Amino acid sequence: MTRISIKTGKILLAEPFMLDANFKRAAVLLCEHSGEGSIGFILNRKLDMRVDELVADFPEFNVPVYFGGPVQTDTIHYLHNVGDLLEDSREISKGVWWGGNFDKLKFLISSNLIEAHNIRFFVGYSGWSEGQLKDEMAWGSWVAADMHPNYLFKTKPDQLWSQIMSNKGDAYTVIASMPDSVAYN
Repeated sequence: MTRISIKTGKILLAEPFMLDANFKRAAVLLCEHSGEGSIGFILNRKLDMRVDELVADFPEFNVPVYFGGPVQTDTIHYLHNVGDLLEDSREISKGVWWGGNFDKLKFLISSNLIEAHNIRFFVGYSGWSEGQLKDEMAWGSWVAADMHPNYLFKTKPDQLWSQIMSNKGDAYTVIASMPDSVAYN
């Protein structure tokens, strides 16, 4: 199995038997990774709420919100594919940007220049302190994978973990087909 280095723009896949319920079969996009720590968003935990229900004075927008992680769950974050159209956004990987000017975002949504297929919203984020993610990788808690914009904007969230794991090939294809619970074996 080839190792992929951990860096901004990579996907972290929870190993299949991870006990932490927040990350069970999670696919996390790493949006910031430095010697001081790491930040990412769980891509496959859809919540039963809409962004316009959570944020006051937000334009009507029939888009679900996702659970980004257990840190600061009183915050809203967003990943999108509109790049420079939204000032102050940061490119995380090819075709995927993080954040940007929030007032401009609301304007672009109300003007129909950003549509549901262009953006994903997250409540909270996943965070690791200095050295923590490196240790978790060494313990085998995570499998690193390359990011593709289709994972975020086109793949069904309930299929994401298995699809990315399977796309890695070799033994990962077997891991991807393992049942969610060993009781189902």
